[in-house]
Amino acid sequence: METNDIRKEYTNGELTIVWKPGKCIHAGVCVKTLPEVYQPNEKPWIQPEMAATEALKSQIDACPSKALSYYMNTK
Repeated sequence: METNDIRKEYTNGELTIVWKPGKCIHAGVCVKTLPEVYQPNEKPWIQPEMAATEALKSQIDACPSKALSYYMNTK
């Protein structure tokens, strides 16, 4: 698998965050905006259960490289 094809998913049940590390430019917008969710020194480094879904959507929409995206989970 090519580095650019790697994708990891993290969910809070309602929303799933998709992270594509090959697209990430490490601008740090995610960590600065929601440090309780994005903790680069932890595993898993994304903990979406630590913020409200609307806050996650707003932060993800601000990702400059679009390495972060999301989809809503269906019930």
